[in-house]
Amino acid sequence: MKRTFLVVIFAFFCGALFAQTDSLPVYKQFPTVPPFKLMLVPDSTAFTKADLKEKIPTIIMVFSPDCDHCIHATESLLKHMDLFTKAQIVMGTALSYNHIQKFYTDFNMGAYPNIHVGLDNSYFLGTFYSVHSFPSIFVYDKKGKLMKSYEGTVKWEEIGKALKEGKFKD
Repeated sequence: MKRTFLVVIFAFFCGALFAQTDSLPVYKQFPTVPPFKLMLVPDSTAFTKADLKEKIPTIIMVFSPDCDHCIHATESLLKHMDLFTKAQIVMGTALSYNHIQKFYTDFNMGAYPNIHVGLDNSYFLGTFYSVHSFPSIFVYDKKGKLMKSYEGTVKWEEIGKALKEGKFKD
């Protein structure tokens, strides 16, 4: 009886040990630019992490073209583009390509060569970042290391200033 009890207790503790999961989101476990793949607007070309320029800060924005917060965030970003001339911005969404094309055209995104807007077919970015609200923004330094993440409304002028200085507040 004692032996059976010990075996059950041992099995319980082993099961509990192996069942534990890390509570950190994936993007915090791997704080570098993720291996994403987007289908870019306007020409449906593939765009991946390998296409990013090296030694330049990267901003990844997971958004929805029909989200009011995302629309306002994009308007604010474009007003402050002078702060991001030395950064590359990747905007990914899982919404249909037609929605993205309209968004791209409405905001004249083709006028900004350092902004890449595309379809995230598999919702890889949303899953990787555990996105709960739009927009979600992730800022990486020129070495590809995560500096800061934002969910929801954001002040682009603060991001631009912090990016320039290399200093982010938690």
